[in-house]
Amino acid sequence: MDQDIVIVGDWGTSRLRLWLRQGKSVIHRRDGPGVSALTDTPEKTFLDLVGDWREAKPAGAILCGMVGSSIGWTLAPYAPCPADPAAIAERTIRLEADGLPVTLAPGLSCVNPLGGPDVMRGEETQVFGALSLNPALQTGRHLLVLPGTHNKWTVVEDGKVTGFVTAPVGETFALLKKHSTLAAGGGGQADGSPEGFALGLSRIAEHGAARLTHLMFETRARQLLDGMSPADAMGYLSGLLIGADVAAARDWFGPMDAVTVIGAGALSDLYVQALAKIEVGASVVDGDAAVLAGLSAISRSQEK
Repeated sequence: MDQDIVIVGDWGTSRLRLWLRQGKSVIHRRDGPGVSALTDTPEKTFLDLVGDWREAKPAGAILCGMVGSSIGWTLAPYAPCPADPAAIAERTIRLEADGLPVTLAPGLSCVNPLGGPDVMRGEETQVFGALSLNPALQTGRHLLVLPGTHNKWTVVEDGKVTGFVTAPVGETFALLKKHSTLAAGGGGQADGSPEGFALGLSRIAEHGAARLTHLMFETRARQLLDGMSPADAMGYLSGLLIGADVAAARDWFGPMDAVTVIGAGALSDLYVQALAKIEVGASVVDGDAAVLAGLSAISRSQEK
């Protein structure tokens, strides 16, 4: 089975990433719309995207992410924490698309460190992929963060996800940048500067995450009174939000010797900087590599 040709994918709210693989080798990659942007059914969209790949006679497809949610293809109920790849494999949903077997991976649910309910879909696959890529993470207790629209701070103990907490940092930044007066004067079209980001981190380090909302208004006041540029203002706002997220995680999870960051380069780098500001080391795992390794781990668990 290791050398079978298969289709694997991470189908989230905002984007779809598909790979055609044989063993550990990627033959092709293709991107598509997220489940919130579909103009056709998930099945029709999927089949249109992989149409020419069918000539390679793939044995099947396995997909993770929001495709298995109530707004996706069909619902794959959450697996409760603690969970490992075997727990995910036991709860996969299997269906068929024009004769092609398709497996949908479920997400995870937990009671988070604040005592409330929490959920993830897709990130669990990246976590298990990171464990597969770095076996040192499979023993002991480790903290991982997956930056994005909805950040996931995740605790892994002896190879199992035991809990996590979500912070909509990316979504908050996007909403403020597009719709708030904090981005007036050109900030809505500006990329954040490194200098502004560093200042935001410093202000959070000085005053703490509890002062986040008060510090946020400085994004506007500094432009009006200090001549802060739109790029510096957006960098400052980003630094405040990410700095507060990291500071809060330290409060929730206790002293952190090191954190594993899973994701894309630019955003991961910002989290590495924010962790360094509180003297916490970080290692980075590429998000695409983690998805591929995680789906492979779930597939292997299905075969046992």
